[in-house]
Amino acid sequence: MAGMNRPALLRRLVWLLPPALAACGGGLYIGFGDGDYGPPSVSLAAAATTVQAGTTVRVVAAAADENGIDEVAFYRLDGNTAVRLGSDGSAPYEWQVAVPSDGRTTLHLFARATDGVGDRADSDELVLTVVP
Repeated sequence: MAGMNRPALLRRLVWLLPPALAACGGGLYIGFGDGDYGPPSVSLAAAATTVQAGTTVRVVAAAADENGIDEVAFYRLDGNTAVRLGSDGSAPYEWQVAVPSDGRTTLHLFARATDGVGDRADSDELVLTVVP
């Protein structure tokens, strides 16, 4: 390739590089962006739909994202206020929720997943019936 001008050399490399990479088991990857295709998916479940006031209930979240999940945080809704209960950084994402004994008849919970690039998504609300 001696004596070739730079543009001619680059054109030849463009044609020779992909077959050479394929021959050695490599490949050519051309990508755009950061590989993030949107927020994570997350859902929340509990084994029981009726819980007793003053006890605890275990809730489990399922979360997934192409960039991985950094954490799943668990929240209780008190009116329009979301109260963070805690978080779990590894699957299975779970939390022991203290069931308030303040006279409420329902307990509203949700999970918030954060992916590896900082995108967040909330699960649907999980509503449990609270009995005295």
